[in-house]
Amino acid sequence: MIRVLLADDQPLIRAGYRMILDSEPDIEIVAEAVDGREAVDLARTQRADVILMDIRMPVMDGIEATRRIAADDDLAGVRVLVLTTFENDDNVMLAVRAGASGFLGKGVGPDELINAVRVVASGDALLSPKATRGLLDHLLTQPETGPPPAALDDLTQREREVLVLVAHGLTNDEIAERLFLSPLTAKTHVNRAMAKLRVRDRAQLVVVAYQSGLVRPGSPRTQ
Repeated sequence: MIRVLLADDQPLIRAGYRMILDSEPDIEIVAEAVDGREAVDLARTQRADVILMDIRMPVMDGIEATRRIAADDDLAGVRVLVLTTFENDDNVMLAVRAGASGFLGKGVGPDELINAVRVVASGDALLSPKATRGLLDHLLTQPETGPPPAALDDLTQREREVLVLVAHGLTNDEIAERLFLSPLTAKTHVNRAMAKLRVRDRAQLVVVAYQSGLVRPGSPRTQ
């Protein structure tokens, strides 16, 4: 059962999410928060697997709430799925850096929302096409941050290859096909890269790959 916490200051929106998600036998709504601070508190007491997080909320916004949840070792298994009206502004980068595992527009359909919750709960990252473009546009307009992080030196050659392919948007199955691996082996390499680079998910792997200079605009999908 996937335990979900709803965090949005608009009751009508929360009611809509609840109606959609409660219809699924593998999803349970465990609590609702009206602002970011309450979302952080409920995350600690309700043990949700996924938090649907609005960005613009009173008291504490969704970005700061996500940051606090991601920084709490006791909440390491909690995944934040950000839903907002704006998918292509700086909030994409801010949400990813804060630790969000997914980013969707509020205009998504019921099936897309349900699938997003399941994808994020499984440990994968999920960005809508608009959010992906916004993230990459932001990365490509920023100067490189200097030499690659020292942690990149700890990656094996195969892990570096996998990191490049993740940064180009390939799924585990696509990575496995390209590198002649099993999907499980590809996923293992991705997980090891995340552990060595101390990031929570694939979205943050993309940030590391571009900002370290390992991947550059227009570079091929091999390294």
